[in-house]
Amino acid sequence: MRYSGLKVITQGLFGNKGWGAAWRSPEPKAEYDAVIIGGGGHGLSTAYYLAKNHGLTNIAVLEKGYIGSGNIGRNTTIVRANYYMPGNSEFYSHSLKLWEGLEAELNYNVMHSQRGQLVLCHSDGQRDTLARRGNAMLNQGDDAELWSRERVREEVPYLDFEQTRFPIYGGLMHWRGGTARHDAVAWGYARGADQRGVDLIQNCEVTGIDIENGVVKGVQTTRGPIRAKKVAMIAAGRSSQVAAMAGMRLPVESHVLQAFVTEGLKPIIDHVISFGMGHFYISQSDKGGLVFGGDIDFYASYAARGNLPMVEHVMEAGMTLMPMIGRAKVLRSWGGIMDMTPDGSPIIDKTHVEGLFVDAGWNYGGFKAVPASGWCMAHLMATGESHEVARRFRLDRFRTGHVMDEEGTGSQHNLH
Repeated sequence: MRYSGLKVITQGLFGNKGWGAAWRSPEPKAEYDAVIIGGGGHGLSTAYYLAKNHGLTNIAVLEKGYIGSGNIGRNTTIVRANYYMPGNSEFYSHSLKLWEGLEAELNYNVMHSQRGQLVLCHSDGQRDTLARRGNAMLNQGDDAELWSRERVREEVPYLDFEQTRFPIYGGLMHWRGGTARHDAVAWGYARGADQRGVDLIQNCEVTGIDIENGVVKGVQTTRGPIRAKKVAMIAAGRSSQVAAMAGMRLPVESHVLQAFVTEGLKPIIDHVISFGMGHFYISQSDKGGLVFGGDIDFYASYAARGNLPMVEHVMEAGMTLMPMIGRAKVLRSWGGIMDMTPDGSPIIDKTHVEGLFVDAGWNYGGFKAVPASGWCMAHLMATGESHEVARRFRLDRFRTGHVMDEEGTGSQHNLH
């Protein structure tokens, strides 16, 4: 079924009884050309682009829960391409271009809203850093505007411009940045992959990876063994646990990142706002809730829940930036399991096992990377060669020292 405005009206007139299932629920086959471990945004987009770009349709996506039950539904929905370093810059630029055509591509409303992202600066040094980043973005072909304090005050007057501890010196506006509906992205890619013949196997946990003489042969699951010529590990915060089944120790730590949403309010925050003196970012959803988050919880964990000290830390940052937020009631919070690499940049690469691939280590950048991650991972699996915008995301860079430290904070997982 192709979705359209006319279809919505027609179905509404007849009691919405004609909608079909968005995707099938097939039984797993005994063998596939490729198996993808993980039914989140990255796994689903990889399956979709394997089918669309490379004509591979004998593929299974294995998800231990339900489609979209992991980090793809546990984030703050921000989409942007304001990276500085070579490698990251061209990759996220490519991803943003894919985002801009995603709804037409998938025939699905992912609610991509290019409302602009504003990163604030609070010192001369930060302003110089933002100017340098903005120039790098322009050289990459993306957009960037360096705003003065007066321009920021004109556009976002609800910030606290009177405080002296963290005075606002200006900001960098990235107009093509914005937000999208996180779970709709998973549903859109799932539907698109299913339409091209991909099997989406839910409630199917992988319990082992079969390897013989250095070659992957398939996986063991709670629904029986599945043979496969190629296996991709795309399990986000569970990447280390999945890789351990293949005898690998990834350079990844798993940390908890909390996010929060308030009651629905009338429209007030037009953009995505990022605080320069604390890891705090906020936007307003289409339903009116203020969606915001901050730092990770700074301890390794596989639990999708956080702790109260970090809740307090995030609320303090929000109150410092915009005291008006103190009047809003927080409705709920959630935690995503972040797979953190030592340099804060991801991994898209082959492994030492023939036919075994890994896509992991997305840190804070996982949601905005969904389209390009799937595009590049599909290219790697289909051709055996890294895509040109993902060639720096090598697994061995931590051994050779060719790290990509975007933030300049050093090679320590929890600092990214």
